[in-house]
Amino acid sequence: MSPEPAPTPPRRAVSPLDHRIEAATGHDIDTLWTYRARGVLDEAHAHLVDQHREVAEAQTGVVFYLRLLNRLSSGEFDVDDALFARIDRAVYHLEQASAARDAAARKVLVALEPIEAAATAPAPGAMQLSTDDHAALLAIAGGAKLYEHLLTGRMSVTSASGTRIPHAKLQRLEGAGLVVRDTGPPVHAGQPVSLTDAGRAALFAARRAPTTQPPKSFSRPATSPSTPARRH
Repeated sequence: MSPEPAPTPPRRAVSPLDHRIEAATGHDIDTLWTYRARGVLDEAHAHLVDQHREVAEAQTGVVFYLRLLNRLSSGEFDVDDALFARIDRAVYHLEQASAARDAAARKVLVALEPIEAAATAPAPGAMQLSTDDHAALLAIAGGAKLYEHLLTGRMSVTSASGTRIPHAKLQRLEGAGLVVRDTGPPVHAGQPVSLTDAGRAALFAARRAPTTQPPKSFSRPATSPSTPARRH
């Protein structure tokens, strides 16, 4: 009997703005969230991801109350005053969740505008990373230190993930202004190595995919004026 496949991790809640964020940044949402956790993103992209988290959380509430309303109207429950009251409460909470989602989405749009503008602007002199450079920067982004071997005197960088980076590679990245080394601690004890702002920008842009698809705007259906207001 073949072993059971590993369970697929649940996908994060999809917000109405995911497609637009991915088009502007050239990365899918999961990659952006991972880069945010590793400290790879520059300030503008990090702020965008933080705002997106709020939209995703609010969208989870919208989906929850939609499913609750679907269950309440499925015929599982007796049609009585208690059911009407539960439906009314669910609709009210759905409206609140939707309003919170829309408010968070407006913040995302504000954070997204300069990134979309930059995505369509030419980038003269942009640094081109080799595959090895990209892998080294990505490893350093997760935390790394330069060590000197006490017996051989050889120096190399060891990242938190266990990746080893030759000292010559570190020197080239330092010379390019992509990484910086804390020379305070002795090298045999380990000198922390981290990305500079230029290093973060180069790493983030290295795998950026150009897009020719125009971004879609976010909008929500207008409430019918004939719908009576609920009071709670």
